[in-house]
Amino acid sequence: MTENSLMNLLGGLRRHPDVEAPNLQAWDATDTLLLEAAADHLTPESTVTVIGDRYGALTLGMLAGASFQAPARVRVHQDLITGERALRNNAAALGVDGGFEQLPLEEGLLRDADLVLLQLPRTLGELEEISDAVARYAPPGTVLLAGGRVKHMSLGMNTVLGRYFETVQPQLARQKSRLLVASVPRAVQPQPPYPVTEHNAELDLKVCAHGAVFAGTRLDIGTRFLLKFLPELPAASTAVDLGCGTGILAAMYARTHPASAVIATDRSAAATASAAATAAANGLGGQISVLQDDAMESAPAGSADLVLLNPPFHLGASVHAGAGIKMFEAAARVLAPGGELWTVFNSHLPYLPALESLVGPTRVKGRNPKFTVAVSVKRQ
Repeated sequence: MTENSLMNLLGGLRRHPDVEAPNLQAWDATDTLLLEAAADHLTPESTVTVIGDRYGALTLGMLAGASFQAPARVRVHQDLITGERALRNNAAALGVDGGFEQLPLEEGLLRDADLVLLQLPRTLGELEEISDAVARYAPPGTVLLAGGRVKHMSLGMNTVLGRYFETVQPQLARQKSRLLVASVPRAVQPQPPYPVTEHNAELDLKVCAHGAVFAGTRLDIGTRFLLKFLPELPAASTAVDLGCGTGILAAMYARTHPASAVIATDRSAAATASAAATAAANGLGGQISVLQDDAMESAPAGSADLVLLNPPFHLGASVHAGAGIKMFEAAARVLAPGGELWTVFNSHLPYLPALESLVGPTRVKGRNPKFTVAVSVKRQ
């Protein structure tokens, strides 16, 4: 495949079912840089592991006829369920029937891998968990090609990689992206570094977190503000912590409402694993069920009486309100008539009209210099 053909392939990729907009694309220059570098390492017998392939650019760039022989096996790990589905959708659109296997961040993903391609994550915690997994499970001769946008990279990434690999070689930047080449995995500790568990004295709650989860084991300041209203939250037969992260909201609500069934749901595999661990660590595993899903897509309409929501206002590296709007729409579908959506959000975001329009009558319950808590009642 020529460079122009590769660019045509990448340009045709979609983010769906993730939020789509003219200023959001399904690939970046890091993908092309990683694919070009991979060509020097691949043979027709190669086994390649791809981690962090957001919408399939790396996987499909190899399998759909890039400028090198396609590898024999491609195994892929994507933390977000929307990314997993986008890869499958894009593969179908390109006529790629199989050739890759989607797996969790475990031994099966990295066993026998000759080459690992990694879109560098935004947090050092996630990079550490990934680096440990590669060093722990991949063969000694494995080469890791890690790439990112220069503006999002830090020297801390080199330091993390250096803890798990003997050699870390930064490459020259191109098109505002840069690669780090890591090789010769070091010996690792008997236990992986994640998940971690910390006791939050303010809440008297054990919080568990994998590396990819927003805020780690810390109490996010938006969640802290929403929890000020915990005594006022209504009793519910079924309550949902939508975009649950580590499951703090789910755990705190479950603890104060022992008769309620609580669902903690997130599109991130790391988040749902963290929420499940948080529930178990606090003796709430029998009351809280955990679901990895795309905005509660699999939940029946009208099945919840209460939804708690601290929506993100970033999509990857972009500030975008689309993620919040999608979650408001999901809450409106899942709530029974008269059910309530309690949302905390940055006060500068124009969410109140959207909540009123998509869910129902909305009132401001509280506001501080940074956040607003709003209560929306599902229309009858």
